[in-house]
Amino acid sequence: MAHDHHHADTHKHGDDHNHNHNHNHPDTDIDWAEMAGHLESQAELFAPLYESALSWLGKEVTEPGLIVDVGSGPGVVSCLFAEVFPGARVLAVDGSEPLLDRALARAERLGVADRFGVLAGELPNALDELDYPADLLWAGHSLHHLGDQRAALTAFAERLAPGGTLAILEGGLPSRFLPRDIGIGRPGLQARLDALQEEWFAQMRAELPGSVAETEDWPTLLSSVGLKYARTRSFLIDLPAPASDRARAYAVEVFARFRDTLTDDLHAEDRATLDRLLDPADPASLHRRPDLFVLGARTVHTAVRPA
Repeated sequence: MAHDHHHADTHKHGDDHNHNHNHNHPDTDIDWAEMAGHLESQAELFAPLYESALSWLGKEVTEPGLIVDVGSGPGVVSCLFAEVFPGARVLAVDGSEPLLDRALARAERLGVADRFGVLAGELPNALDELDYPADLLWAGHSLHHLGDQRAALTAFAERLAPGGTLAILEGGLPSRFLPRDIGIGRPGLQARLDALQEEWFAQMRAELPGSVAETEDWPTLLSSVGLKYARTRSFLIDLPAPASDRARAYAVEVFARFRDTLTDDLHAEDRATLDRLLDPADPASLHRRPDLFVLGARTVHTAVRPA
C-alpha cells in the first residue's frame, strides 16, 4: 500500500511516499486510486534504486518460483521483479482493484503478463487466498499502513516457503529536492515540512483499525515472528541538478501535496514560499530553478523462514 517511510514522497507501492490529506483532518483514509498517477511517476523515477535493491536480493534469493508483492499498488515494482527474475511468477496483492488493473496493464505492455497475476483484498487477510507459499514476499512501504504490524509480519512469514525470504521496505531518509537556503523565504523549509509530516504519520498510524504502537526495530520484529538471518541495506536515489523534466514534474507533485496536506499548520512565510515554488510564472519556482535535484535513501530489511 503507497515514500523514506512517511515523508515527502508517497511511500506505498514503492516510494515512497506523502499522503493526500491534511494531517489534522479526522479522516486519515487514503484514496490510493486517486493517487495512481503520482504512485507510478515516483516508482518510475526511483526505478534505478529499486533495480539496485532487487539485484541485492537476487544474490541470496536465487531462482524464486513465486514472488508476492504485498501492497503492490500500480505494479511498477512488481513488474521490475518479473523482469529481474525471469523464471518467477509474480503476484501483485493490493486492496485497490483500480491499481491492480493498472498493474495488469503494465505487465501486458512489458510482455510479462504470462507470469503475472493479481489478488485483490485487504491485507494481511488477502494472503489466505494464496495457492502456494512464496519464495520471496516483498512489502514495499505497505506494512506501516496496517494497524498491527507484528501480526502482519506473522501473517507474511506464514506465507513463506521453507527457506523463503521476507523483504520489507521501511525507513530510509526523507528525500531532498532543494538546497537548505533557496534564496526565498526562511532557510530550512524542507526540514520543517518533515516535522509536520512526522506528526501526520503518527496520527495516521494511531487511527488505523487495531493500531498497536511498536518500536520500529525491524530486524528485531522479523526475528520475533520466527525468521532468521536478518539483514539490512539502504539504497540511494541520486539525481543531481539540473533536474530532468521527469524529476522536475515529480518534485512539483510532492510540493503540491505538501501545500494541500499541511497548509493549516504551515507558518505564513513557509506557505508563501510554497506558493512561489509552485507558481510556474515565478523565476524561483520548481518549474524553473536550476538547483533542483532528487536525493533520497530507502532501506530494505530481509529475513528467512527456517527450512
